[in-house]
Amino acid sequence: MTSPTAPLDDAVVLKVRKLLAMAERSPHPEEADAFSRKAAELIAAHRLDPARLRVASVEGVTHERVLLGRGAYVRGRLALLSAIARAHDGAVVFEVGPQGTVALVAGHRADLDAILLLYGSLHLQAASRMASVTKATGAATQRWRRAFLFGFADEVGRMLAASAAETAARVDPTGATLPARRARAAEVKDYTRRAFGPIHTARAPAPAQAAGVAAGREAASRSDLGRARVAGRPQLGRGSAA
Repeated sequence: MTSPTAPLDDAVVLKVRKLLAMAERSPHPEEADAFSRKAAELIAAHRLDPARLRVASVEGVTHERVLLGRGAYVRGRLALLSAIARAHDGAVVFEVGPQGTVALVAGHRADLDAILLLYGSLHLQAASRMASVTKATGAATQRWRRAFLFGFADEVGRMLAASAAETAARVDPTGATLPARRARAAEVKDYTRRAFGPIHTARAPAPAQAAGVAAGREAASRSDLGRARVAGRPQLGRGSAA
């Protein structure tokens, strides 16, 4: 016989899923934290099984295409997109076609929305700072800007990982939802294998100039990770071949 508490549990699970989804979608860190804290409180109060919180049954896993273009900055853009995707339990592969390099970003719908919004914002922030620096020659400028983007991507990845760890420790100190988070990541990995077929490791990018990498890391440390849009800033062209 069905337990009389089952309908209540189902309602609570649905509410927790909605709170977690709103936290993932919110562009405001304070609001996202409030949603996450409320979800954690409900999980603890009702002793919910983390396996029941899997959002895949609600939203599923899908992917989006992101045009990275051609030229010297493609691998830097890919590094930035990949760093953001990793922090949001996403996966990135890429292919080269008539339009140039296209990234295929897989993840749960709410995670994908966050990845794409944050990538658009951070790429604009990086591009605006790169565009303000010129060197003695066009080739030297391009080498510096390419290295800057790699450094920027590396530091963004480090900052997002640290932020995710801090948030997890605050809203889920007992690690109760860790199995569910791991299950979500496994679903994305499985989807990637099924949707994209055989995946080959790309060759390593050419070494980047140390001074540009350091400047990119420093700029990223001052960047806006709150998913704010940046308007009216210059963007870089593609540069010459990588």
